[in-house]
Amino acid sequence: MAVLVLWLLLGLTVLALAADQFVLGASRLAHQMNVPTVVMGALILGFGTSAPEFVVSTWAALQGESNLGLGNIVGSNVANLTFVLGVAAFIRPITVPAGTLSRGFLSLGGVLIFAALVQSEMTRGQGLVLLAVFVIFMVFMVRLHTAEETPPPAISESTRSISPWLRAGAGLLGTMAAAQVVVGASTDLIETLNLSGGFVGFSMVALGTSLPELVTVGAAARRNETGLILGNLLGSNLFNSLAVGAGLFLAGPGTLSDVFMQTRGVLAMVAVAALALLLMATGRMVGRREGAVLVLTYLGVLAYLGFNAALT
Repeated sequence: MAVLVLWLLLGLTVLALAADQFVLGASRLAHQMNVPTVVMGALILGFGTSAPEFVVSTWAALQGESNLGLGNIVGSNVANLTFVLGVAAFIRPITVPAGTLSRGFLSLGGVLIFAALVQSEMTRGQGLVLLAVFVIFMVFMVRLHTAEETPPPAISESTRSISPWLRAGAGLLGTMAAAQVVVGASTDLIETLNLSGGFVGFSMVALGTSLPELVTVGAAARRNETGLILGNLLGSNLFNSLAVGAGLFLAGPGTLSDVFMQTRGVLAMVAVAALALLLMATGRMVGRREGAVLVLTYLGVLAYLGFNAALT
């Protein structure tokens, strides 16, 4: 089992690094092609932090492990707005900018739509619905970026020295290869530990695929760029629910066998999204006390789902 855990950790590490290189290359390509800054901020960078979730969940569904893919989406959404946001608030209390609440409502809307559709048998038609809603929501996100005049992402000289096509291509191939390792190791762990695919996806895999968000918001908290923290996490959850959800539905249509994750796990995801929005709306500050509540909430949800997984 130790070997499987090491393989999983290695796969998650390579996954995070490769996804980062893909985003850097894609950002540079967007600059060269004169893609508007607002589109880069809303689409390219938003997809970048969700690339691990997208590749892992879609690949898992293609391999017949849709429960693992669902657990990854649910777990990433819960971790982003509890553990990751809580850690950021511990580093520096977060003031909520005015436009962030609008993103919060959009993000919650995406979570609710995904939660409603996943309660029935997954179909490719539902996947197309999620994809269409994603496009509509992203139009609103771009308008929000435009209204807030979001500055363009910085591109370092070291990034410029490498061909953006090479960086993006290598990052994409690395992400896909690492996703295969993660899904393979996770599948073996499911069989070895006799755990549900949903719980393995929610816990070990989701924490790993949330590493880009944790690194990004940690750096932003140290620089006191609190607007970036909430914008990144809310945008990531919107991508996870709609774009990654669409990939899951399109790649692995059928009935989910992990009913507990499909019902209670998804309900926890919705509750966490609502709780995070409430904390942001109340006093417009996420301080260390609120951060402690969020981290404890994550640990409580994880313990609850883990206890059930051990019983089944």
